[in-house]
Amino acid sequence: MNTAYIGAMPTKPIHHRSDLVRIATQVMQERGLQPEFSTEALRQLKQIFGPSEESGDTIQDLTGLLWCSIDNDDSEDLDQLTACEALKNGNIKLMVAIADVDALVKKGTPIDAHAQVNTTSVYTSARIFPMLPERLSTDLTSLNAHQNRLAVVTEMIFNADATLAGSTVYRARVRNQAKLAYDAVSAWIDALAPLPAAAAAVPGMEAQLRMQDSLAQQLKARRHTQGSLAFQTFQPRAVFNGEQVVDIRQQAQNRARQLIEEVMIATNSCTARFLASRGGTSLRRVVRSPERWLRIVNVAKDYGEVLPPEPDAKALEAFLAKRHSADPLRFADLSLVIVKLMGRGEYVVEDAGGLPIGHFGLAVRDYTHATAPNRRFPDLITSRLVKALLANQPAPYSKAELASLAEHCTRQEDAAQKTERQLRKSDAALVLESRTGQFFDGVVTGAAPDGVWVRIFSPPAEGKLISATAGLGVGDQVRVKLISTNVERGFIDFVLAPR
Repeated sequence: MNTAYIGAMPTKPIHHRSDLVRIATQVMQERGLQPEFSTEALRQLKQIFGPSEESGDTIQDLTGLLWCSIDNDDSEDLDQLTACEALKNGNIKLMVAIADVDALVKKGTPIDAHAQVNTTSVYTSARIFPMLPERLSTDLTSLNAHQNRLAVVTEMIFNADATLAGSTVYRARVRNQAKLAYDAVSAWIDALAPLPAAAAAVPGMEAQLRMQDSLAQQLKARRHTQGSLAFQTFQPRAVFNGEQVVDIRQQAQNRARQLIEEVMIATNSCTARFLASRGGTSLRRVVRSPERWLRIVNVAKDYGEVLPPEPDAKALEAFLAKRHSADPLRFADLSLVIVKLMGRGEYVVEDAGGLPIGHFGLAVRDYTHATAPNRRFPDLITSRLVKALLANQPAPYSKAELASLAEHCTRQEDAAQKTERQLRKSDAALVLESRTGQFFDGVVTGAAPDGVWVRIFSPPAEGKLISATAGLGVGDQVRVKLISTNVERGFIDFVLAPR
């Protein structure tokens, strides 16, 4: 907790939201991303006058089901809806509808070309740089409340113990009956608040949400017994009041986020298996077995724990769970270390019948990205592959095209993530630039020859300790004084407070 400052009085902030937008635009361009849409893409957009009205015998009418969306409070690009049904034998039918973006954004068009360059939306606190024009991603291809939209539906049947009994994929027209937000739904699940008004207005929606939450918790428990890794990342977001950045807050995990996470993992796995079952080549999302496993073993040894000499997801998950319970304050920092040693995720091409690489972190063998086509280009690719199989048409991408796209998507996703990290640092520097001279409590998160790094608790931000660092190690709690910030570069400098 920060207390009163000493030294100079706080200075008036000299940076604003517009500065963060400028910095984000510059960083994107430096990393090979396009902040703005081309003239050709905007010209194409003007020729799109409404949502797709495509119909036919292969498109089911499911607009009467109790579909709902759960996303961030400020999310307008709604990619998925969920609905479920209790079956007579005790099983549960879960349906996930994914926006059919391809219905309006065809391969090879100018809008598709922009999406293929960036491959993802870039999310910064000051501005979202969408992969698709907002008139599409937040309206005509978004599964907005009380609007009929085309979707690709994955229907899954789960046994009473949450094992998968079977799944199928088909096209449908759907209608979002209730647009909900994570925090409000989670507060209701935890009995801290009433059912959100949008859900309460729909008869039967409360029971739907209870059933989905219960199934999601079962799925989560099953994955963790199989070695799915539970990390806690440090990703604070700036809070604005108009042009002014007034605070920075860490996003907390909750039951509603877990609900959607589990449902999407199940959907992505079933989509991958559907493509394989039809003999299709697919673009898989993989996290390989860690090559630096022995370094992870040494990290565990520093905590007095023993991991096996060969990669073992179950053993690593047990270690992480134990550390989270023993020291939640420093768990985010341990998570970051392990994530870096595991290596980043990547996109690869896999043929039907081949041995899947799998996703080490999620403890699943078959996994693709299919659930966010408004925000991620690999998901749009997957949607096109699925639709081609459903229509008994040739694949829209050759294997060589997919291989090239897999490398490109991996590279651009890394560029987008680095942009977002850089802007989070600038956010924090902007919040703190008027607080030079104040004291903060924090914890050492990194100690290396090039410097010692400290994460302060309130506001949640990380900076460099620039002097008197001898004897400090990761995990040490310290009291520091802020001496300077650099918003343009995202630098925050501390010194140890006098004892």
